[in-house]
Amino acid sequence: MAKIIYRQPDGHEDTVEVPLGWSLMEAAIQNDIKGIVAECGGGCACATCHVYVDDGELSRLPAINDMEGDMLECTATERRPGSRLSCQLKMTEALDGLVVLVPETQV
Repeated sequence: MAKIIYRQPDGHEDTVEVPLGWSLMEAAIQNDIKGIVAECGGGCACATCHVYVDDGELSRLPAINDMEGDMLECTATERRPGSRLSCQLKMTEALDGLVVLVPETQV
């Protein structure tokens, strides 16, 4: 297991242990993280699991595929360079300690 920190817009943080191979969205849903809606259940079809990753941490993440890139155009909040869909980020040891910022709204 590795840890992910979900930071809310108000600064509140939840640190969650995530089994390797789980998506960050799955971990958020299983741990009742506020602000991760995940309407499509992880099918990369709704953009309601949008998170922001600090620009300095982007090198730790896999590249955005075309489907994720298209869905990031549909986010309810501003798309930034660090925008990712948490359903597309699978937990690996390399992501241990990653902080993701949950946007103010998903819908």
